[in-house]
Amino acid sequence: MASIVNMVVDSYHALFWDKRDKRVDGWLLMGSPFPTLFICLSYVYWVKVAGPRFMKNRDPFQFRNILVVYNALQVVFSAWIFYELGMSGWFGKYSYRCQPVDYSDDPTAVRMVHASWWYYFSKFTEFFDTIFFVLRKKFEHVSTLHVIHHGCMPMSVWFGVKFTPGGHSTFFGLLNSFVHIVMYFYYMMAAMGPQYAKYLWWKKYLTTLQMIQFVGIFTHAFQLCFIDCHYPRAFMWWIGGHAVLFFFLFSEFYRNAYSRRKEGKSLRSLDFSSIIPCMIQENGSKKNGYANGHIPNGNAKHSNGTSNGYANGHANGHVANGHANGYVKNTNGHVNGHLASEVQKEGVRRREPKHH
Repeated sequence: MASIVNMVVDSYHALFWDKRDKRVDGWLLMGSPFPTLFICLSYVYWVKVAGPRFMKNRDPFQFRNILVVYNALQVVFSAWIFYELGMSGWFGKYSYRCQPVDYSDDPTAVRMVHASWWYYFSKFTEFFDTIFFVLRKKFEHVSTLHVIHHGCMPMSVWFGVKFTPGGHSTFFGLLNSFVHIVMYFYYMMAAMGPQYAKYLWWKKYLTTLQMIQFVGIFTHAFQLCFIDCHYPRAFMWWIGGHAVLFFFLFSEFYRNAYSRRKEGKSLRSLDFSSIIPCMIQENGSKKNGYANGHIPNGNAKHSNGTSNGYANGHANGHVANGHANGYVKNTNGHVNGHLASEVQKEGVRRREPKHH
């Protein structure tokens, strides 16, 4: 038994001490993988167990202004990381074919180490995507796939910063931070309200950008299978495999959301909006201003306090306490579905003068 323990200790020491990049010694969370692992597990526990339990008997929090600020900060943070990774090598001397890690104390190489650490840190800030879902009681977006994706990323990137903070695999961070600039900008506009919905027509192309990102990442990673490059193959397989997996997941989302919609087929329930928050139609989408379903017995559904009544495109009057007050022009009016003839008859009766 003692020999097994000694073997485990020696293996841990050889991996996490002898092969480490000494330039990150003393950096926050870089001494051991366990603090990062603890944070990731705490995140999973909170968003799947503690958070829903906390919100069980509470009303959803309203975070519109906070979401706008949060996403704006994420845009700036992602842009800065993209700039630092580029200026540290990818905009200059780095080779897109094969780029070993520069372990020297050259200022540019050290700058890349710092940029890599900040990219690692950004994976923690993305936890707030899920935390906001929970506090707003958007539990349908907190899927297992979403939680696994966000929960594993800090741990995955930690190994890169600990052992290879630079070189070939940082191309993944470069592309990913660029996509996050666009992604969080989209989500910031969506959070600003329905008046900005007309500017969000390019959501479809954002999904395409995500897929192009994954193709670029796994193509760049797997080219090392055919090139003799002094770079750890384990990182190549891990990053490339991750990109392939999410390429197929996003491809499925694209087919469901766009291609099959054109054919008039119903969408499947695969929720990829939970992977990347920008895929969620929040403010400015059909959640604001449109009701879901039909209007039975003359009761008008409403969403976020907005009337959903339409008669040839418009409703006359307003919605109060779930009932349509006023009248509806034209006989073929719709309220996000079918407006029953009883509503029209009731509206006519209300306009007729009473006879005494």
